[in-house]
Amino acid sequence: MGRPAVDIQVDEDTGRWSVDGLPMILVPQHFFLNNHYAVEAALGAEQLENILRPAGYKSAYFWCQKEAGYHKLDGVAVFRHYMKRITQRGWGQFEIVDIAPEAGTARVMLKNSAMVDEAHRNCGRKVCYMFAAWLEGSIEYVTESAGLKRRVKAQEIYCAAEGKHDHCMFEVAPA
Repeated sequence: MGRPAVDIQVDEDTGRWSVDGLPMILVPQHFFLNNHYAVEAALGAEQLENILRPAGYKSAYFWCQKEAGYHKLDGVAVFRHYMKRITQRGWGQFEIVDIAPEAGTARVMLKNSAMVDEAHRNCGRKVCYMFAAWLEGSIEYVTESAGLKRRVKAQEIYCAAEGKHDHCMFEVAPA
Protein backbone atom coordinates (compact mmCIF):
# COMPACT_ATOMS: atom_id res chain seq x y z
CA MET A 1 0.00 0.00 0.00
CA GLY A 2 1.00 3.62 -0.51
CA ARG A 3 1.54 6.38 1.98
CA PRO A 4 -1.32 7.18 4.34
CA ALA A 5 -3.52 10.10 3.28
CA VAL A 6 -2.52 11.99 6.43
CA ASP A 7 0.63 11.88 8.54
CA ILE A 8 -0.32 10.44 11.94
CA GLN A 9 2.02 11.01 14.86
CA VAL A 10 1.79 8.68 17.87
CA ASP A 11 3.20 9.88 21.19
CA GLU A 12 5.29 7.00 22.53
CA ASP A 13 4.69 8.02 26.16
CA THR A 14 0.92 8.46 26.05
CA GLY A 15 -0.14 6.49 22.96
CA ARG A 16 -2.16 9.51 21.79
CA TRP A 17 -2.51 10.13 18.07
CA SER A 18 -2.24 13.54 16.43
CA VAL A 19 -2.37 15.00 12.94
CA ASP A 20 -0.85 18.42 12.29
CA GLY A 21 -0.46 18.84 16.04
CA LEU A 22 -4.16 18.26 16.81
CA PRO A 23 -5.08 15.24 18.99
CA MET A 24 -7.10 12.53 17.21
CA ILE A 25 -9.05 9.44 18.23
CA LEU A 26 -9.54 6.55 15.83
CA VAL A 27 -12.72 4.53 16.36
CA PRO A 28 -14.48 1.97 14.15
CA GLN A 29 -17.35 3.40 12.11
CA HIS A 30 -19.86 0.97 13.65
CA PHE A 31 -18.86 2.15 17.15
CA PHE A 32 -19.51 5.79 16.31
CA LEU A 33 -22.76 5.09 14.44
CA ASN A 34 -24.15 2.74 17.10
CA ASN A 35 -23.63 5.47 19.71
CA HIS A 36 -24.97 8.25 17.49
CA TYR A 37 -28.12 6.38 16.51
CA ALA A 38 -28.74 5.18 20.09
CA VAL A 39 -28.77 8.79 21.29
CA GLU A 40 -30.92 9.78 18.31
CA ALA A 41 -33.44 7.03 19.17
CA ALA A 42 -33.65 8.31 22.75
CA LEU A 43 -33.92 12.03 21.93
CA GLY A 44 -35.19 12.22 18.36
CA ALA A 45 -33.24 13.42 15.32
CA GLU A 46 -34.26 17.08 15.69
CA GLN A 47 -33.23 17.27 19.35
CA LEU A 48 -29.92 15.51 18.66
CA GLU A 49 -29.18 17.92 15.80
CA ASN A 50 -29.89 20.86 18.13
CA ILE A 51 -27.49 19.41 20.72
CA LEU A 52 -24.74 18.60 18.21
CA ARG A 53 -24.90 21.88 16.28
CA PRO A 54 -22.98 24.16 18.71
CA ALA A 55 -20.25 21.56 19.29
CA GLY A 56 -19.91 20.79 15.58
CA TYR A 57 -19.73 24.49 14.72
CA LYS A 58 -17.14 25.18 17.43
CA SER A 59 -15.03 22.19 16.42
CA ALA A 60 -15.00 23.10 12.71
CA TYR A 61 -14.15 26.74 13.43
CA PHE A 62 -11.35 25.71 15.81
CA TRP A 63 -9.97 23.14 13.36
CA CYS A 64 -9.89 25.68 10.51
CA GLN A 65 -8.18 28.22 12.75
CA LYS A 66 -5.49 25.74 13.81
CA GLU A 67 -4.95 24.28 10.33
CA ALA A 68 -4.78 27.74 8.73
CA GLY A 69 -1.93 28.60 11.06
CA TYR A 70 -0.20 25.23 10.78
CA HIS A 71 -0.30 25.13 6.96
CA LYS A 72 -0.19 28.91 6.37
CA LEU A 73 -3.52 28.86 4.53
CA ASP A 74 -6.15 31.55 4.17
CA GLY A 75 -9.43 32.21 2.43
CA VAL A 76 -11.15 29.47 0.48
CA ALA A 77 -7.96 27.37 0.68
CA VAL A 78 -8.79 26.73 4.36
CA PHE A 79 -12.27 25.48 3.47
CA ARG A 80 -10.92 23.30 0.64
CA HIS A 81 -8.35 21.85 3.04
CA TYR A 82 -11.08 21.13 5.60
CA MET A 83 -13.21 19.33 3.00
CA LYS A 84 -10.14 17.32 1.94
CA ARG A 85 -9.26 16.34 5.51
CA ILE A 86 -12.76 15.26 6.58
CA THR A 87 -12.90 13.24 3.38
CA GLN A 88 -9.53 11.64 4.19
CA ARG A 89 -10.75 10.78 7.68
CA GLY A 90 -13.59 8.65 6.35
CA TRP A 91 -16.64 10.87 6.87
CA GLY A 92 -17.48 10.63 3.16
CA GLN A 93 -16.36 12.31 -0.03
CA PHE A 94 -17.02 16.02 0.32
CA GLU A 95 -17.00 17.97 -2.94
CA ILE A 96 -17.40 21.73 -3.15
CA VAL A 97 -19.96 22.50 -5.85
CA ASP A 98 -19.62 26.24 -5.39
CA ILE A 99 -18.50 28.68 -2.74
CA ALA A 100 -18.72 32.46 -2.35
CA PRO A 101 -17.47 33.35 1.13
CA GLU A 102 -18.02 37.07 0.57
CA ALA A 103 -21.72 36.27 0.14
CA GLY A 104 -21.73 33.60 2.86
CA THR A 105 -22.88 30.89 0.46
CA ALA A 106 -21.73 27.44 -0.56
CA ARG A 107 -23.04 24.16 -1.87
CA VAL A 108 -21.32 20.93 -0.92
CA MET A 109 -22.05 17.47 -2.26
CA LEU A 110 -21.35 14.46 -0.05
CA LYS A 111 -20.89 11.03 -1.59
CA ASN A 112 -20.53 7.83 0.42
CA SER A 113 -21.44 9.45 3.74
CA ALA A 114 -20.26 7.52 6.79
CA MET A 115 -23.68 8.20 8.33
CA VAL A 116 -25.43 6.21 5.59
CA ASP A 117 -24.50 2.68 6.65
CA GLU A 118 -26.35 -0.47 5.60
CA ALA A 119 -28.90 -0.05 8.41
CA HIS A 120 -29.81 3.49 7.28
CA ARG A 121 -29.51 3.21 3.50
CA ASN A 122 -32.93 3.94 2.01
CA CYS A 123 -34.46 4.70 5.42
CA GLY A 124 -36.47 7.54 3.87
CA ARG A 125 -35.07 10.43 5.92
CA LYS A 126 -32.06 12.71 6.22
CA VAL A 127 -29.37 11.28 8.51
CA CYS A 128 -26.32 13.46 7.70
CA TYR A 129 -27.57 16.57 9.49
CA MET A 130 -24.59 16.82 11.85
CA PHE A 131 -22.37 17.91 8.96
CA ALA A 132 -24.37 21.13 8.51
CA ALA A 133 -22.84 22.66 11.64
CA TRP A 134 -19.37 21.71 10.41
CA LEU A 135 -20.04 23.68 7.22
CA GLU A 136 -21.29 26.66 9.22
CA GLY A 137 -18.22 26.75 11.45
CA SER A 138 -15.76 26.37 8.59
CA ILE A 139 -17.43 28.94 6.31
CA GLU A 140 -17.74 31.45 9.16
CA TYR A 141 -14.05 30.98 9.95
CA VAL A 142 -13.19 31.76 6.31
CA THR A 143 -15.40 34.85 6.19
CA GLU A 144 -14.29 36.19 9.57
CA SER A 145 -10.60 35.65 8.78
CA ALA A 146 -11.18 37.81 5.67
CA GLY A 147 -12.63 40.58 7.85
CA LEU A 148 -16.26 39.88 7.03
CA LYS A 149 -18.78 39.23 9.78
CA ARG A 150 -21.19 36.72 8.25
CA ARG A 151 -23.53 34.45 10.16
CA VAL A 152 -24.54 31.52 8.01
CA LYS A 153 -26.97 28.64 8.22
CA ALA A 154 -26.29 25.31 6.54
CA GLN A 155 -28.82 22.63 5.87
CA GLU A 156 -28.93 19.23 4.30
CA ILE A 157 -31.14 19.71 1.24
CA TYR A 158 -31.36 16.01 0.49
CA CYS A 159 -29.71 12.84 1.74
CA ALA A 160 -28.64 9.60 0.11
CA ALA A 161 -30.45 7.79 2.94
CA GLU A 162 -33.78 9.09 1.64
CA GLY A 163 -33.44 6.63 -1.23
CA LYS A 164 -33.90 9.19 -4.04
CA HIS A 165 -30.29 10.27 -4.62
CA ASP A 166 -26.88 8.63 -4.65
CA HIS A 167 -25.38 11.51 -2.63
CA CYS A 168 -26.27 14.19 -0.10
CA MET A 169 -26.42 17.93 -0.83
CA PHE A 170 -25.83 20.76 1.61
CA GLU A 171 -26.43 24.46 1.12
CA VAL A 172 -24.97 27.30 3.13
CA ALA A 173 -26.64 30.72 3.07
CA PRO A 174 -26.67 33.85 5.21
CA ALA A 175 -28.59 33.27 8.45
